[in-house]
Amino acid sequence: MMGINRLQGIGYLMALGAILIVIQLVRIQTNVSAQKYSEVAAQTYNYETKVITPERGNIYDRWGSLLAGNTKVYEVGVSRNELGGEKNRETIARAAADILGLNYTEVLRLIKGTYEEDGLLYVTLGSNFTPEQVNQLIELNRQYEDLPTPPKGQVNPSLRGMHWVPSLRRSYPEGRLASNVLGFYYYGGGAGEQGGYLGVEQKYEHLLAGRPTKVSVAVNPNAVEEIPDVPPGASIVLTIDREIQAMTEEVLDKAVEESGSKGGTIIIMDPRNGDILAMATNPRLDPNNYSEYYEIFPEDQPLNPAVSLTYEPGSVFKVLTMAAAIDAGVVTPDTEFVDTGVYMAGGLPIYNWDRGAWGPQTMTGCMQHSLNVCLSWVADQLGPTQFYEYLKAFGIDHRTNIDLADERIWPLRLPGDPYWTPLSLATNSFGQGLATTPIQMITAISALANDGKMMAPHVMHSYVQDSRQYEFKSIVLGSPVSAETARTVTEMLAQSLEQEASNALVPGYRVAGKTGTGEIAKGAEGYSTNLTNASFVGWGPVDDPRFIVYVWLQEPTSSPWGSVVAAPVFSEVVQKLVVYLNLPPDDIRLQLSP
Repeated sequence: MMGINRLQGIGYLMALGAILIVIQLVRIQTNVSAQKYSEVAAQTYNYETKVITPERGNIYDRWGSLLAGNTKVYEVGVSRNELGGEKNRETIARAAADILGLNYTEVLRLIKGTYEEDGLLYVTLGSNFTPEQVNQLIELNRQYEDLPTPPKGQVNPSLRGMHWVPSLRRSYPEGRLASNVLGFYYYGGGAGEQGGYLGVEQKYEHLLAGRPTKVSVAVNPNAVEEIPDVPPGASIVLTIDREIQAMTEEVLDKAVEESGSKGGTIIIMDPRNGDILAMATNPRLDPNNYSEYYEIFPEDQPLNPAVSLTYEPGSVFKVLTMAAAIDAGVVTPDTEFVDTGVYMAGGLPIYNWDRGAWGPQTMTGCMQHSLNVCLSWVADQLGPTQFYEYLKAFGIDHRTNIDLADERIWPLRLPGDPYWTPLSLATNSFGQGLATTPIQMITAISALANDGKMMAPHVMHSYVQDSRQYEFKSIVLGSPVSAETARTVTEMLAQSLEQEASNALVPGYRVAGKTGTGEIAKGAEGYSTNLTNASFVGWGPVDDPRFIVYVWLQEPTSSPWGSVVAAPVFSEVVQKLVVYLNLPPDDIRLQLSP
């Protein structure tokens, strides 16, 4: 009996367990959460992962004018498997020719092909058509669909099989304006090859492009679901002033044409914070048509020579040599030097630009007359060690790290290098035998317009991301000379222009500045006998500098001298610039000062 009872107990327990299992199954099947997980599991293998690319961020000037944005364009193509017959194909080819500007015969050839011939069910006709063009196709299609039913044996014209798919394409509403600064968006052969190229577009690709998002999309085309919105890329606000940029480009283009120059550059910077207000170059590219790049720019001419083209600057470099000597205390503005017309350096003669002897000169006179002989002597007073230490402090041996792509430098040759000789010290003192870029030169010399402090040049003012604005913080690169030295050299150069009655003078405003005429090296052939790089650097107002301007003309043919072709350009730019900056003439401004 005990055995039977035990077996019965086990049976009762088993029956109870079975009941509990059934109850649990029912609970699971009716539980909402469990149903959700079940559905997810069932659909796991019916989805694929796709990457959604955000809308690219815009680029604005400092006042909000759009310089780079996005415009809606359409890809137009044909699904061959949807085509109804010969008339359908001919109608599509005619519409593509009349509305899209495509070749009728070529379109007809493409859509007449078969899958067996080329493996294509869908043929792309083009990918950059305007909304206006697509609207015409839509209207034409509507007209065809509204036609009455044709007699038996005939067919109406139709655009069946033709599709238009919208997308965004990078656009530059101002065309060539500031294109050297902006760069362009490159649509390469594949998705991985697309992106910003040169300028701001490349430098800030990580901000402008945004963050691509992976989403699961149903493989079943009949499944209707909402694709999530992806935040756009950050928008960038530049320090560039559209109006000042446009003015500067206009002045530069005229100067290049009138001087017969190969090209040119003008940079305008606020020396107090490093803001680039304008950076004009010639020639320029319309970034909407970037395929013309290699037609406009030969191998030796980059998109933005202001940051990417090195050259021997010539006499504008004397500003740095004199500043170093005064800061080191080896000369003063009144130190006298007797110019005999020749100076021996490493056993070789150095001559003045005119082969003349200028006799007794102060340091101010040496700068006014731009005497190579005098500056060679000044460099000797400094000595190689001090001279090159000052050049390094001015940033001549490294990049400024301006926030533009493709900044290049030419390394300094220093004592101990195989190609450095005592002659190098002399020639380097007046800007020959070394190479810089316009952005290097204006950055270095800007320290003299800012009480000895050299600010990092930059084109970003701020950027907006996720509805928050982030401001650029100005960076001090260093203080190569004291504030006293900066003011002393500024006054020396102002007096030099005034005593010379320079073409760079600006009526109503005291400015400081220096011309440059740099010889062009031709490799083993030595230096060119008829070509130069003409330049001028200047800043003002002298008592409170608000701007510094660098003008550089490549290989002018009307005159080789910076005083003739570059100095007047500086004056013209500044006469217009002070209006944009709302800077009254010195006498009025000083009366208004507290």
